[in-house]
Amino acid sequence: MRVLVVEDEAPLAEAIARGLRREGMAVDVAFTGDEGHEKASVTRYDVVLLDRDLPGMSGDDLCKEIVTSGELTRVLMLTASGAVSDRVEGLSLGADDYLAKPFAFPELVARVRALGRRATPAAPPVLTAGDVELDPSRRTVRRAGRLVELTRKEFGVLEVLLAAGGAVVSSEDLLERVWDENADPFTTTVRVTVMTLRKKLGEPGIIETVVGSGYRVPDAGSTAGSGSLRG
Repeated sequence: MRVLVVEDEAPLAEAIARGLRREGMAVDVAFTGDEGHEKASVTRYDVVLLDRDLPGMSGDDLCKEIVTSGELTRVLMLTASGAVSDRVEGLSLGADDYLAKPFAFPELVARVRALGRRATPAAPPVLTAGDVELDPSRRTVRRAGRLVELTRKEFGVLEVLLAAGGAVVSSEDLLERVWDENADPFTTTVRVTVMTLRKKLGEPGIIETVVGSGYRVPDAGSTAGSGSLRG
C-alpha cells in the first residue's frame, strides 16, 4: 500500500510515517499543502493522510483537488478539532474518513488499511499460487502449510504479484507500489528482492521473469475461506 502523509508538524509526520512503514506500507511525507499537491499529482497513492491546517495550499483545497482528480485515492483527514461540525465539514469536502488528534495509533492503522482496501479492486481474503498462500490481513505466507518468514518488501512484492492474477507486473510498478519515494529507480532493488523471495519460497518456483516486461505468477488465484470475497 502506498501512503502519503501531509502534516506540517514534522515530528508527528515522521512518527506516523515510521509507524506505518513498520506495518509494511510504503510511505511518503509532505510538510506543506503545496508539497503534498505536487506529490499527489505525480504518484497514485492508495491513501492520503491529510491535516486540514497546512501552510500554503490548505488541507481542504488539497482534499478537493484529490477528489476531483478521478483517482481511487482515499483521504483520511487529521485535525486537532473533534467537533461534529468540523467532521461534517471535512467529510462534505470529499474526505473518506476523519480522525481527531490525539489519536490511538492502532486505530489509525486500522482506518488506513480499511481505506486502502477501498482504493483498489476488491481483494480476496487469501491469495494463492499452487501450494503458496498469502493472507494480507494476518500478513502471513505459507507454503504447503509451512510458515515462510519474509521481509516487509518481500511480502509486498509477493502480494502485488499474486493480486495481479497472472498478469505481468513491471519492475517500475513494483517499485512504485512497494517502495517509497526514497527508492532509487536505477538500482537493482526489485531484482534482488525477487531473487531472495524466490529462494525463501523454494521449489518449484512460482515467479516467472518475462524478459523486457517484468514478473508474473501464472497460476495466481484466490481462496475465499468463508466463501465470500472481501469488499
